[in-house]
Amino acid sequence: MAMTVHVDIVSAEAEIFSGQATMVHASGVMGDLGIMPRHAPLLTKLKPGEVRVVRSEDEEEFYYVSGGLLEIQPQGVTILADTAIRAKDLDEAAAVQAKERAEQVLKDRQGEIDIAQAERELAEAMAQLQAIQKLRKKLGR
Repeated sequence: MAMTVHVDIVSAEAEIFSGQATMVHASGVMGDLGIMPRHAPLLTKLKPGEVRVVRSEDEEEFYYVSGGLLEIQPQGVTILADTAIRAKDLDEAAAVQAKERAEQVLKDRQGEIDIAQAERELAEAMAQLQAIQKLRKKLGR
């Protein structure tokens, strides 16, 4: 039997995932992470994007996080995110609309606060769309 590590993915609203995994993939601000059992302790910020939990050789689960923190301890991996959604529950139409709104604000260039917010919203919308595309590719759609 393969070694596993306990993984918790928690958002501000609810616990999204809690269980054993053989590997976890996430996008840290300093680069992509691949976490296996017995990984060295680590605390890092996450970028908006996909989190992939490999439960077994033929079972993977995909999640979208809007950013947050990833903590690795000997007893497990914890992901704390403002927003965490199962990839299959992402709304592609809403992500496309958010992307278009953010691009329009950036095009109009109205003040620093609006631009910073628009850049953040654009990054989140793009990350959601990438998660949707990866899930489609995995499911062969």
